[in-house]
Amino acid sequence: MKKSRLRFIAPIAVVTALALAGCSTSNLGGTAKADPAAAAGPIKIGAVLDVTGVGASLGVPEQNTLTMLAKQLNADGGIDGRDVELTIVDDQSTEDGAAKATSKLIESDKVDLIIGASRTGPSLAMRPIAEAAKIPMISVAANIAIVKDSQWVFKTAQNDVVVIERILDDAKAKGYTKLALVRDATGFGEGVADYITALGAERGITLVMTGAFEPSATDFTPQMTNVRGSDADAVIIWGINPSAGLAQKAYVQLGVNKPVYQSHGISNQAFFDAAGDASNGVIAPMGRLLVADQLAADNPQSKVIDQFKADYSKAYGDQPSGFAGHAFDAWHIAVNAITAVGTDPETLRGELETAKWTGISGVFTMTAKNHSGLDASALILAEAKDGRWNLLKD
Repeated sequence: MKKSRLRFIAPIAVVTALALAGCSTSNLGGTAKADPAAAAGPIKIGAVLDVTGVGASLGVPEQNTLTMLAKQLNADGGIDGRDVELTIVDDQSTEDGAAKATSKLIESDKVDLIIGASRTGPSLAMRPIAEAAKIPMISVAANIAIVKDSQWVFKTAQNDVVVIERILDDAKAKGYTKLALVRDATGFGEGVADYITALGAERGITLVMTGAFEPSATDFTPQMTNVRGSDADAVIIWGINPSAGLAQKAYVQLGVNKPVYQSHGISNQAFFDAAGDASNGVIAPMGRLLVADQLAADNPQSKVIDQFKADYSKAYGDQPSGFAGHAFDAWHIAVNAITAVGTDPETLRGELETAKWTGISGVFTMTAKNHSGLDASALILAEAKDGRWNLLKD
């Protein structure tokens, strides 16, 4: 299929309240063949995002990005003369909400592909529904469990495992041999301690203590008191904002006084809003979007990042976050695959397994055995200072 130059604006359906209590997954055993009339109608892409709730700092910029890209695509003629109908459903940052939203998109809206969810827990709740229905799904969350041994699920956020590798390599280079971990208690933090233990052993690094917090937490006194009393050389705070930023603030206020790493879950302005001056000195692996002005001129991602930042700023009067970048990549990988082969589910799934895309989160090479398509080269190390990220290592 080739992209038409016909110009028209297609409707974009955005659902910002979840009222799906009646949804069921009882009829998701297979995918019916599309009739000829359907091929002339709109291409339907659904998205399940954390527009409200604890994940809103991720979901809102993702919603903005998908809405902007759908408008751009339809203004440019859609795909092969067909408009693209985008339906965004707010899962309210809950796993149950994500599951119901996925069922609704498949059963009622008859979508051709699903993007989402914003976080690991909701994405894991969506996965078995998409698998059973045999509908391609592209998550924008991090945990590798989302795509492990999956047939129908892909993702665009850098894997948590490679994030941990970048942290541990830096810790080893600095001579840290004992680490403490304070992590998100949801799916985003699941398995992180095990990965640090296994990968740390290869580098002579031991995990000496672990604590956990809910993403809605505002008091981190118990966790940071335990960290302060440990013999750790450095600390990893693993979460999303605002809780990760508030944990960082408590860390400084309680005088822990150890070097701090954070995960790529803080790749937005919300970290600085929550942590304030306590953010100074934090080191985090992340994609290149937030240090775009510090990249080498010949970096292969620079052109696409610069254009995305300009478009997003024009549309919303603000700069995009790393999470907006995950949505940008998911959209383009999806649209490129649909443009190439159409919307037959099995054919589309096969095309996604060959996807190559230079995007915001990295340079993707999907395969049948790798549904994330990124390795450690997708991450840089950055240090927080005075409300911005400074590139340490590309």
